[in-house]
Amino acid sequence: MWKDFFYYSKSERRAVYILLILIALLITTLFILPERRSKSYVDTSVTDSIELANFLAGIRKQEMESTKKGSLENRGNKVVLTAFDPNTADSIELLSLGLPNFVVRNVLKYRQKGGRFLTAESFSRIYGLEKSQFEVLRPYIRITQTVKPPKIQIASAPKEPDTIQLTIKKSFKYPEGTLVDVGVADTTELKKIPGIGSYIAKQIVSYRNKLGGFYHVSQLEELDYMTPELMKWFKLEGGEIKKIPINRVGLDRLRAHPYINFYQAKVIIEYRRKKGNIKSLSQLRLYEEFTEKDLERLSNYFSFD
Repeated sequence: MWKDFFYYSKSERRAVYILLILIALLITTLFILPERRSKSYVDTSVTDSIELANFLAGIRKQEMESTKKGSLENRGNKVVLTAFDPNTADSIELLSLGLPNFVVRNVLKYRQKGGRFLTAESFSRIYGLEKSQFEVLRPYIRITQTVKPPKIQIASAPKEPDTIQLTIKKSFKYPEGTLVDVGVADTTELKKIPGIGSYIAKQIVSYRNKLGGFYHVSQLEELDYMTPELMKWFKLEGGEIKKIPINRVGLDRLRAHPYINFYQAKVIIEYRRKKGNIKSLSQLRLYEEFTEKDLERLSNYFSFD
């Protein structure tokens, strides 16, 4: 009876055989592929290691060639340590001291640009010069101090009718106690004050023009370089103040004044737009952009027509 359970037809037996063959092939594949993969991985790793070794060997070869080339740069120059002045020594003399070519070039470039070595230590700061090499050369450095030849004065020849004489004009300065009206003085007059040259004189005139005029001498203290010693030379008697029509000018004109910043100018423009003309600066007291000092100074420069 048990034979009935294990009886297969011819076609069923064929299917079983095919199935067994497929199972065998699958098992064989599972065992063979890992081995091939491992072998492939090992082979790849070995190949990579060989390539890496060749690459590193090439780099070492290049480094050795570079080092050899650098050492050959001065091979033809025999090192002779002797006293030298880095401000006057030529390239051959510097090379004979054992200095590399690029250091010699740096020394020559520094001198061509007007540089001068005042001390031995200053020579050590040349780019590329190693500390050990400088210590070897230090005892041989000799800095020669240049002495300017004395000026030779030639006696003037007797004057002739057609001789053109060049005279040096000495700038005139006011004596102590003179007061200059800062409201109207130009740069020529301002430069006559001891201690004031062209720069400060131009600053004073330019600031006066930007303000529209001075209302008090103390405004000069707002300028740079204005010292108490200079302040004692000024008075204010003349000159008119050019006032700004606050209800008619635009934002740029307001900002151009030294006493008005951008935010203050915006407040004035917005106030006019919302509430109409400004009749007094007291109307701006409620705005945090204006302080009492600001309003006091600006009262001298605004008109309300």
